[in-house]
Amino acid sequence: MLMIRLARFGAKKKPFYRVVVIEKERARNGRNLEVVGHYNPVSSPAQVLLKHERLDYWTKNGAQMSETVKRLVASHPAGAAPPAA
Repeated sequence: MLMIRLARFGAKKKPFYRVVVIEKERARNGRNLEVVGHYNPVSSPAQVLLKHERLDYWTKNGAQMSETVKRLVASHPAGAAPPAA
């Protein structure tokens, strides 16, 4: 089964996450099939970059989203403009 979930990167106390498509049984930072987004909770405001067309592709092909990724997608819909810097 495929999952769309977060993989943690970054330094100690400065996490940075990639939204990845990965087999459910693999380790958190194991080999993934595709990177479909990025999430940086440390910046103010938190930066979220999602490839919605690839998320749709993978979900249509049976991938399940984790609860955290579902929340990120819901709070950053496809047609919304990114916040000004």
